[in-house]
Amino acid sequence: MSRRTPHAGDDPHADEPLVTAGADAESANAAVVLVHGRGATARSIVEFGETVAGDDAAISSAASPSTVRETSGLSLLAPQAAANTWYPNSFLAPVADNEPGRSSGLRAVGRAVETAMDAGIPAERVLIGGFSQGACLASEFVARNPTRYGGLAVLSGGLIGESIARDDYVADAAGEADGDASDALAGTPVFLGCSDVDPHIPEERVHETAEVLEALGGDVETRIYEGMGHGINEEETAYVSEMVAELA
Repeated sequence: MSRRTPHAGDDPHADEPLVTAGADAESANAAVVLVHGRGATARSIVEFGETVAGDDAAISSAASPSTVRETSGLSLLAPQAAANTWYPNSFLAPVADNEPGRSSGLRAVGRAVETAMDAGIPAERVLIGGFSQGACLASEFVARNPTRYGGLAVLSGGLIGESIARDDYVADAAGEADGDASDALAGTPVFLGCSDVDPHIPEERVHETAEVLEALGGDVETRIYEGMGHGINEEETAYVSEMVAELA
């Protein structure tokens, strides 16, 4: 059964805000783009970003979600989904069943990345990450727009679609890289973490996602946690913290 949400138009997420924290992008030397899950908010994933950034990013308790407190060289950028949901159905549904939310969500991620790059932060100093629906969008964005990023953190998510055709991603990347897709990500650090019994994310899809990202030249670390359920554990948080620290 379809889980339709009140998304209207061809680009339902276009007018939603970009929530920020840490340094203003114009003065930052690195950025983390974070994508929230179904039913969550950009502000909630920014709080996770503040955790993995440690003292490198903070926002005052009195500040509104759109208010940036300039405290360091790291900028946190989080797009917000319309009705708190990026696309209506499972990420395992046929792609057409999740449009236009899926494509609109990918554009929202792209705008957040562009915000950092337009401010002078190179792609290799931009880490993209997300949880659940957000992890699915993050991995799909990077696989569809491969370059050397500062990192990709996929927390309980994977590539979107009823099935994953590795060769399609490779062929698309090859078309953009003069025939050589194996270095499209140029060693971008990639972390995938998920439970072996996640009710929403099959373990097989996590491995399929890892295979695609490896084929595109990512330096992939995959960790499957026994009996964890759908969430983020301390080990994953620590690993992403290390990835963020490497941006400095």
